[in-house]
Amino acid sequence: MRLYDEVIHESLHLLETQSGKKLRTKAAGSWKDIGKESMILRSEMAYELGGDNLPAIGSQMLTADAALVSGDEIWLYGKDLPQIRKNTAFARLALVRVKEDIMGEGDALYNQIRRLEYTKYHMYPEGYMMRISAASEREMVRIGKDALRKGLDFEKIGNMFLRAYHKNPAVEAVKLIFLTMEDFPYRELERQVKKAEQITRAIDHILKDIAMNCQSCSLKQICDEVEGMRELHFGAVQAQ
Repeated sequence: MRLYDEVIHESLHLLETQSGKKLRTKAAGSWKDIGKESMILRSEMAYELGGDNLPAIGSQMLTADAALVSGDEIWLYGKDLPQIRKNTAFARLALVRVKEDIMGEGDALYNQIRRLEYTKYHMYPEGYMMRISAASEREMVRIGKDALRKGLDFEKIGNMFLRAYHKNPAVEAVKLIFLTMEDFPYRELERQVKKAEQITRAIDHILKDIAMNCQSCSLKQICDEVEGMRELHFGAVQAQ
């Protein structure tokens, strides 16, 4: 599972000069999962992460390299939820170390990637309403006033994400990164996130149309750039 490693390296490179705070994992206490989607009305919200057309990024990138994701970690770059007073730029990255033997090959691999990605759709933190648009590749979050009064912060949300990811037996460790900095190069991060999604789409494209003409394929550049993509393609051909 080297397919996303270069994108992970480039994304982490953007953080090298930034000052982040490592939050606790397995912290005492937990935040309530209300078990279903709920609406936070504008009158009930404190602010929106990614509101007012500010950057709103959510992404998952997979690896099997323990050097990239050594263990469960939660990192925060910028203000925590209780310190934010207005709509702000936002990004959430989930770097997930997986067991290659469980991820499988072919359709099983693609389905596992999407299954892990859909983890975010199966958790419902009280007062933290994710507004995800697959079409525009944005992940906004509406934060409730009452939840802030009860103590909502990124440590609690991060631990909920960790528990949700670890329900999948393919997951070995997760490095979660939350960003709320005003002056971060979000545009470059968006470029890396889009590349990660292109890689996932290319995997599906290869598996659905293994007899395709690579020279005319719209995803040729991704296959040329990403280590492991060509061997995935030719492995699919040989399996026929």
